[in-house]
Amino acid sequence: MSDFGSAQYNYSGAKVLVTGGTSGIGAACARAFANAGASVTITGTKACAGDYDSDLSAYQYHQLDVTNKEQVDQLPASLQSLDVLIHSGGVALASLGMDEYQPDIFELAVQMHLSSVYRLSHGCLPLLSASRLPAGGSIISMASMSSYFGVGIVPGYGAAKAGLVQMMKTMAVSWSDQNIRANAIAAGLIKTRQTQPITGNAEHGENFFERTPLKRFGEAEEVANTALFLSSSGASYITGQTVNVCGGFSIAG
Repeated sequence: MSDFGSAQYNYSGAKVLVTGGTSGIGAACARAFANAGASVTITGTKACAGDYDSDLSAYQYHQLDVTNKEQVDQLPASLQSLDVLIHSGGVALASLGMDEYQPDIFELAVQMHLSSVYRLSHGCLPLLSASRLPAGGSIISMASMSSYFGVGIVPGYGAAKAGLVQMMKTMAVSWSDQNIRANAIAAGLIKTRQTQPITGNAEHGENFFERTPLKRFGEAEEVANTALFLSSSGASYITGQTVNVCGGFSIAG
């Protein structure tokens, strides 16, 4: 793992929930908050933490299929308190060989990446509003470059991620009086297991680097660092925003 910067955060006593915290960006977020002293709960689709190859013993674990409304509704009741909610659950269904142009698959993608985010956020409102963090409760959702650009292979995923950007603005406006800030992180091409077919392909990499000022793929830890900042008192006047963590991809011609 690379060392990206020397910023230090103290989340001792904070309670953090990371959906999809077993791998990729979610795992990096869970690790970052735990290293900063937080008590971290993660979710995954398998029955228990022991079913994963990685060591998840540092976290509380809950099984969660974000497309299962009953499971989403039950999760907040299992938590005694909550300060930071990070939505990182779900996958691009095209990576599983599913055709998002099929209406049912399109709807599944929207449910996975947009509707479930609202449902869980709404269920966690009472907990987040009681947060004693200096900057209040924090909701962070993982958006994408497909929030802004048309990506032909993922019409449902892209539509959901675009909706996510707008939804965080509405949450920020509507829930500010409950001491809650809501922001998103639009990740560029980050090296994870899901993106390995692209990041591990030299031709794809070359094409991507032509458009990206920093000339490299991102690391999951760089997204996690942004989540740490957005939840901190250093970001106390930031809400309703989407921060692009993309190496400059979003601003290059």
